[in-house]
Amino acid sequence: MEQEHKRRVRYRGTHPRRYEEKYKELNPQKYGEDVQAIIQRGKTPAGMHIPIMVEEILEFLQVKPGQVGYDATLGYGGHTKRILECLQGQGRLYATDVDPIESAKTQARLQELGYGPEILTVKRMNFADMDQVAPGVKFDFVLADLGVSSMQIDNPQRGFSFKQDGPLDLRLDPTCGVTAAQRLRELREDELVGMLMDNADEPYAQRIASAILRQLGQGRAIETTKQLYAVIEQALSFLPANQRKEAVKKSCQRTFQALRIDINSEYEVLYAFLEKLPDVLKSGGRAAVLTFHSGEDRLVKKAFKQYCRQGIYSQAASEVTRAGAQECFLNPRAKSAKLRWAIRA
Repeated sequence: MEQEHKRRVRYRGTHPRRYEEKYKELNPQKYGEDVQAIIQRGKTPAGMHIPIMVEEILEFLQVKPGQVGYDATLGYGGHTKRILECLQGQGRLYATDVDPIESAKTQARLQELGYGPEILTVKRMNFADMDQVAPGVKFDFVLADLGVSSMQIDNPQRGFSFKQDGPLDLRLDPTCGVTAAQRLRELREDELVGMLMDNADEPYAQRIASAILRQLGQGRAIETTKQLYAVIEQALSFLPANQRKEAVKKSCQRTFQALRIDINSEYEVLYAFLEKLPDVLKSGGRAAVLTFHSGEDRLVKKAFKQYCRQGIYSQAASEVTRAGAQECFLNPRAKSAKLRWAIRA
């Protein structure tokens, strides 16, 4: 039976603006040239994720054919694909991701490229449970990219960004847990202030928390990304007009980050990962971690330093590695990335 032909989403004007209208960006296999042209302009195509510091990561991990490794955060599969190329069909790569929507798409894409279950094992699970990925197996290398994938950020239905209106969700796994909108209704003011400060160093935490709870207390909903943006904008209305727009943008970014970290228990997950990491590495095994904000980086730095002192790691990065100027131009989301590494004793 033939499938019914569906017309693509039409849009006003000469260029698509909404996520679902960007049919070329959302189909890179068919419109590869258009997608590359967008990347060369320093933009990330909708529905894609450009892997960060790939060459620096591969240079450190020294992936060789026959090795067994673990990619803790599959995402769009950019790092994964390059690692698989280094394995040259020999060895095995395990990969995990909690996002059922994107991990299924990525696994299908990689399988089309010839990376099937004989070399790539993908599991939908949290990397806090990395000791259960392949019980009894010691890895030659481990990679964890702690950033949120661009596909999640760009899709308004996931609620990770305030650029377009969508449900205030922010769950990495939308099939379980509470949404960010629901979480806001559960918090006391002091808890919300603490979350904004601890998870995002938000300078206007008290004003924003008060404005959010005042809005909810008056029976006005905060169910969408734009509704939360409007509350933050109102909370910062005391700022001079020439400073307000940029301040609101940055406070919104920090507020969304703080909420995302909280509802996905990201710090607790990272604690568990860093604690279990030495036990899953072979002697001489290498681990690389990409972080994207100071809270994550502090945890990784502290753990690596502590395990070095204890002789568990023979070496660890004394300084972070950052993306080069050319990469940051082509992929602005690389600007905040910090790479740290450690080698098992």
